Amino acid sequence: MAAADSPSAALRRRDLCSRGIRLAGKMRSDVIDLLDTYVERQGLDASASVAAVEGVPAAAVERWDEQTGTQRLLENLAAYRAFRVLLSQMLEEHREQLGEADAALGRALASVLLQVSAFAYHLEELLRLESRSPPSEEGAPPPPAPHLGLFERKLRGLGVLRELAQWAVRSARDLRQLTKPSLGSGSAPSRAESP
Repeated sequence: MAAADSPSAALRRRDLCSRGIRLAGKMRSDVIDLLDTYVERQGLDASASVAAVEGVPAAAVERWDEQTGTQRLLENLAAYRAFRVLLSQMLEEHREQLGEADAALGRALASVLLQVSAFAYHLEELLRLESRSPPSEEGAPPPPAPHLGLFERKLRGLGVLRELAQWAVRSARDLRQLTKPSLGSGSAPSRAESP
């Protein structure tokens, strides 16, 4: 733990967090643009109600202010790994459904998938800096995509993108918390630091 508390490690953490906040902001902006395109191209109502998507942890969390820095990073990493799988499934379904008929939507999905993968890697770097090895992804294969009708798949995709936009907001908040001096690798923030 001494390495995580050294001045150089603190500067590196601050730098990684700052870059992560910028990445999360860019990702959220791109996801919002993708949501608009997705709703339009899939013929959906932007206000459509969507049930929680299986396999995606909710961005909202009770007692957010009581989480440690490491808990924040681990939850973020688990979420972005789940989004990587879900976006890959969406991209595959899009290619099967439309082929090259809607290349722009396919490119936008692929771009967001790359950002999610890069962000997951960024979180792994932060965990290593906190003297924590990121949990392994090996072992159980990703769950297969559920067998849904076309409309249900469209709604599921809408739910994935909406939750991803919420996670981008939460991730920026979590990373801001990590830059606060009182929040080393494991201490919980005080109630006064609650967002």
